[in-house]
This record gives sequence, C-alpha cells and structure tokens, in this order.
Amino acid sequence: MAFNSAVITFPGSNCDRDMAVALEKVSGTAPHRVWHGDSALPERLDFIAVPGGFSYGDYLRCGAIASRSPIMQAVVAAAERGVPVLGVCNGFQVLTESGLLPGALLRNSGIRFVCREVGLEVVNAQSLFTAAYEAGQVIRVPVAHHDGNYYADDATLDRLEGEGRVAFRYAEEVNGSARGIAGVLNDAGNVLGMMPHPERAIETTHGGTDGRALFESAIKGLVGA
Repeated sequence: MAFNSAVITFPGSNCDRDMAVALEKVSGTAPHRVWHGDSALPERLDFIAVPGGFSYGDYLRCGAIASRSPIMQAVVAAAERGVPVLGVCNGFQVLTESGLLPGALLRNSGIRFVCREVGLEVVNAQSLFTAAYEAGQVIRVPVAHHDGNYYADDATLDRLEGEGRVAFRYAEEVNGSARGIAGVLNDAGNVLGMMPHPERAIETTHGGTDGRALFESAIKGLVGA
C-alpha cells in the first residue's frame, strides 16, 4: 500500500523541499506538492506536512497570514476528520494560529535567532509520530528559529502535561519555552507541532539520523493500519 502524503508550500516557505525529500526517502513515494492558494487537497491523503520557513515574510505574526490561506481551510477540515498533520517550525506556528494546536510561539528569550543542533527528550512515545522512540530518550535534532518560545497559560500547560500531549521537551535551554516544551499534540493525537526539524536529521550526511524515526513511526502506523 503506497503512502499518500502532501507538503504545503506558502510564499516564503524554505523547508518544503527538505520535508518532501524526507517523506520520499523514508516512504519510497514522492509527496504531492500543494500550493497555498489551492482550495482543495489531493484525495485520500494519509499524511499532511506543514513545513518551516517564513510564510508571508512573517508579517503580523509568524504563521498568522498563512493560517488564513485557502489551503489551510482544507488542512483544518482534514485534521478534524483524523488525517495526521505534522507542522514543523513555521508549520507549528501556522497550526497554533489555525487553532489546531493550543498556545502560541513567541520571540525567543534573548531576542536572537537560534540555529544549532539541540538535545530533545521524547516525552510521549505512544503517539503515531513518536512510537519508534522510547519515553525519556534524548535525541539530537537541529533547530533554526527566531520565534520558537512556546507559550500557554498555566491551566493549558497543566492540561497538556496531564493528558500526555507534550511530545517533546528540550533537554537544554534553547529559547525560553514554557516548561521546555518543544512539541505538542492535539487532543486526538493526530496533529503534532514541533519547532525542531526532524526532516534535517534523516541521513548520516546530515550529521545524524535521529529525526528519521518520526517519519518511520508515522508511515508504519498508517500503512500498516
């Protein structure tokens, strides 16, 4: 059974090709490339990826304009039907602005761009996206962001942690994120937003392969289901 995926591209996206290459290398099937101005997604999708970059130049707020683009109405509807959606970096910002995930991504503490490999603790190893990891495992994945400081009020943070919806936590100080949160799931578990870039860590030539298991987990879980 072929893995049917799609990568969304906005004006200013610069990680969409990285995401498409990662999905093709791991699944063996090239994803559909979907433009922000499209109003519909390809049929019978197994997986949707919202990639990193600087959609619409990060005007207003990072991800704010992209969240109102025509294609995002279709992405939200697909997510509500249960289609898995992965948002990375700017994609995470777009998902919070779209209401698919709680919280917001604020300017990094220290007001500077952070671009380096970081330690990332796997908090929830039972989701579709993380089942190939072990709970408590620390992986190494690159980050590259200026607005990755995750914020939510204490009640929301308590709920996320209590419901097992914190997928990843920084194993070191990176950007000031509340409780070190680097990635969160929606309540149904089919939407994951994360600031680090797993698509940049799937081959040894990248310097490490710790991100590959995220894609392998999702593909195995969906194709084998």
